[in-house]
Amino acid sequence: MTSFAPDSIVLNRKLPLWYQVSQSLRASILGRSPRDPLRLPTEEQLAGHYGVSVLTMRQALKELEDEGLITRHRRRGTFIEPSARRGTPVRLLGSVDAIVAQQSGMTTELLDHGRTPVPAEIADHFPDLGEVATYHRLRSDEKTGEPTNHARNYVRPELAERIDREDLVRWPMTKVLRDVVGADISRITDTVEARLADPETARLLEVPLLSPILHYTGITFDAAGRALDVAVIHYRGDRFSFTVTLEAT
Repeated sequence: MTSFAPDSIVLNRKLPLWYQVSQSLRASILGRSPRDPLRLPTEEQLAGHYGVSVLTMRQALKELEDEGLITRHRRRGTFIEPSARRGTPVRLLGSVDAIVAQQSGMTTELLDHGRTPVPAEIADHFPDLGEVATYHRLRSDEKTGEPTNHARNYVRPELAERIDREDLVRWPMTKVLRDVVGADISRITDTVEARLADPETARLLEVPLLSPILHYTGITFDAAGRALDVAVIHYRGDRFSFTVTLEAT
């Protein structure tokens, strides 16, 4: 039986290795094609793929098993759970792969795209630009079809020229920029706040007007401190939570 092939990552030694591996594997699982096999490689094969010990790999797999994304069967192997619930809480410890995992695993519809003058509310992030490329997407639960969030991304035009719209239907923008476009992502700054649904958000997410939502802003920077992408996402308040864990050094 052919095994599922997860993506590769470059590990950051400042963060727990098991956490980085679990988030990378989580993003691969949630972003898989329906045609991909459900069986995972063995612990030893996965450990070799990620360049970590079997013990670290085992800890990463336990995290995904506890979340319900995989099931493990003695002598049969480890399998992706096809009915695993999407949109579950995500622990953010500071890795880009955590952001990719948080954004993955839903049916995505590209509502519109194009170019627009830089909006006033994000002008400070693009002081050298007169316009940005925009992408507006609606994400829905794969199983129920229920809309869960809608996102607008504002991307530097020179990067947008290398973005294939089909990739944005399958993958989060962060993954497309890093793994497809090859952008040098240094850090991402996240802000999450409570807001009330405006008419557009209420319509797209099928919630009452002025109902609580989570308003997320994520700014992706390169090593020179330039903003590459500003993502503005509105999440249904009854479907998402964000947990940030601070590790003592």
